[in-house]
Amino acid sequence: MPDPTRHALPELPRVELLAGPTPLQPLARLSKALGGRVDLWIKREDLGPIAFSGNKLRNLEFLLGGAIADRATAIVTAGRRWSNHCRLTAAAGARLGLATHIVISGPAHPSPNLELIQLFGGIVHQAETDARAEREELMRRVAAQLRDDGRRVEVFPVGGSTAIGAWGQVLAALELADQAEREHAAVDLLVLASATGGTQAGLLVGAALGFTPPPRVLGVVASDGAPELHATLESKVRELAAMVGIEPPVDRIELDDGQIGEGYGQPTAASQAAAQLLARTEGILVDPIYTAKALAGLIDLVRSGAIDGKRAVFWHGGGLPSLFETSTS
Repeated sequence: MPDPTRHALPELPRVELLAGPTPLQPLARLSKALGGRVDLWIKREDLGPIAFSGNKLRNLEFLLGGAIADRATAIVTAGRRWSNHCRLTAAAGARLGLATHIVISGPAHPSPNLELIQLFGGIVHQAETDARAEREELMRRVAAQLRDDGRRVEVFPVGGSTAIGAWGQVLAALELADQAEREHAAVDLLVLASATGGTQAGLLVGAALGFTPPPRVLGVVASDGAPELHATLESKVRELAAMVGIEPPVDRIELDDGQIGEGYGQPTAASQAAAQLLARTEGILVDPIYTAKALAGLIDLVRSGAIDGKRAVFWHGGGLPSLFETSTS
């Protein structure tokens, strides 16, 4: 493994939300069920310390660290009703004593995730439609009203996927490199769900810093708009690479758009079968919105024979409350 300290890692304001590294575990029974062709492992980003956790907690360490450094008293962010990022923002805001205002794309539906957001003290602002322009205008109005009320406001974009937030994912890749070295387990491939691009961009840059050679980082597209996502990823990778002074690994951006099915938030037969197989071989749950589609992409790749003899790590991003959504339309 290369020494990432030979690069000047930026010292960004940070708050500690993770209790330590998330586990890296073998998936021996799943590997066997798929013919023993690939050595499968899982990075348990779902096992963080608060609010069912998830990979977005890493973004929030830096987003909220910056907000506190700027003396913010209120946070405004947005997402769908099942959003991992929105739930974790509300929970982390409660821990840090920050008011959190969450703009939720419409139409309105009952949602256990929204109930959790409100349990953590998050104030939900419901948009009427899922139009991006309406959501962004509602965020602007909420932030403006809070400022008029004398609050110092920080606005986080959907998914918290700024370069500052994605820096947490760079460090996650370095954490994985340390764990893999201790396990004497060279990693050939990471597979994750990709929607707003921050996690994938961070892992790409972190893999370039932490591994020799760096593993492939395959994003299984969980939402519509793969061409737009590729452009977003390229921009984020360039920004993160500039932060550490390396050549941006934009040539290593890989997306699999074969698992989208009927669209964002809609389970597929393949994702449901993948989730069931993981549950029945390893006792591990994945959410139907994001991670189940990424798992389906990984299983298809294994069955194709394209990665025979390799070691692959499935990046479990969390989001388990969406298992209990009564509707994903």
